[in-house]
Amino acid sequence: MKKKKILIVEDENSLHNALKEFLLTENFDVISAGDGELAVKLAKSEKPDLISLDIILPKKDGFEVLTELREDGRTNKIPIILLTNLERTEDIGRAFDLGVSTYLVKSNYNLKEIADKIKETLKLK
Repeated sequence: MKKKKILIVEDENSLHNALKEFLLTENFDVISAGDGELAVKLAKSEKPDLISLDIILPKKDGFEVLTELREDGRTNKIPIILLTNLERTEDIGRAFDLGVSTYLVKSNYNLKEIADKIKETLKLK
């Protein structure tokens, strides 16, 4: 079976690198972006199977990225997991209104649990 491609969009280097390394050991192909602008470009050109998206990002925030990807026929079906530190009810509601698959607060999940959520979303579990 072909490896699933995950786009990690995270500007915090330590988390970005840890998540990338962990997903590689879980047999995923991983591409990454450290800002919202690059995230949109990579999503459109690479067509990942799933996107892990932070909200607070340079250039374009996660909500802008999410809106842009949902409005484009090439990317509107890609499952997106928001992985963020924002816990406000209005942020969570807005994310689901924009079509996010799952909303995870970083501090509540370890790398294995994040990988499990990715697998669950891709129906690999």
